[in-house]
Amino acid sequence: MKLYIGIDLHSNNNYVAILDEGGKKVFKKKLANDLRLIKEALKPYRDNVAGIAVESTYNWYWLVDALTEEGYPVHLANPAAMKKYAGLKYTDDKHDAFWLADLLRLDILPQGYIYPRDMRPLRDLLRKRHHLVRLRTSLILSLKNIVTRNTGSTMTSDTIKRLTEDRVHPVLAHNEDLSLAGAVSKNSIDFLTKQITRIESSIEKKIQIQDPYKNLLSIPGVGKILALTIILETGPISRFAKVGNYVSYCRKVASTWISNEKTKGKGTAKNGNKYLAWGFSEAAEHARRFHEASRTFYNRKRSKKNLMIAHNALAHKLARAAYYIMRDNVAFEEAKLYA
Repeated sequence: MKLYIGIDLHSNNNYVAILDEGGKKVFKKKLANDLRLIKEALKPYRDNVAGIAVESTYNWYWLVDALTEEGYPVHLANPAAMKKYAGLKYTDDKHDAFWLADLLRLDILPQGYIYPRDMRPLRDLLRKRHHLVRLRTSLILSLKNIVTRNTGSTMTSDTIKRLTEDRVHPVLAHNEDLSLAGAVSKNSIDFLTKQITRIESSIEKKIQIQDPYKNLLSIPGVGKILALTIILETGPISRFAKVGNYVSYCRKVASTWISNEKTKGKGTAKNGNKYLAWGFSEAAEHARRFHEASRTFYNRKRSKKNLMIAHNALAHKLARAAYYIMRDNVAFEEAKLYA
């Protein structure tokens, strides 16, 4: 008899539910996030387990890895693609766990990708760099506002980020409080800059400089960090059957629901990878500014639509180019992209 298991995972506990192949409830129990307890609960059913569905919450790594090591067939459920009946009046962790098990039993479970375990730390390190860059940007914007409000002058981001020279203090030195605010901001920005550089150096040493990486650098607007982001966030390109699947994963395909030639709403914009969405948006902005063919394409779109549509169209183009470059192991060809 085949058994199907659903695990509704939370930060400090989980709910385990087991169904047989006929949909009959076999087992249910709420457990602490203790691997020993989970293994003991599953042990009596081990030989009959056809699959385990674990919801893709922020903390799924440890549980999926441990169950996989134990030899269980584990499936990562994609919560963004699972929609429960809106008319339900009551639901809880038990219902959610059995629902996961039932979707798996019926072979209709929307699944997420289990990223290779050995590559996750490097990918997460690059994500930490992204986090630190955002923090630094917020500090830089705040400091620029302080300078502009109090002096009427402006200061560029590159000037503020300089490690070899402090140009902030002389501008705010006329007031003790402003000087302290500037010093605290500048010191924090410099600290983050050093940590960002440290992370970049570590990643560049560890990533294998293979053809896919070198070929991605040939895409207009893509530098070292964006190329690393694309590679590490994409994973094996073979998991995307078609270019449309990849571009959708990069959040570069608009979601629109149409019935009888009328728009009936939109899907969630959060489906896909936010880091790839950011990466190709950054690439599009750089390509628009510094690559002639990209700028021509952007301006043509801009003349017909608004700014954001033109920007997204260019980002969409670059994402498609990246797919073929990684799939076919070739360099960027401008004629093919903008034919």
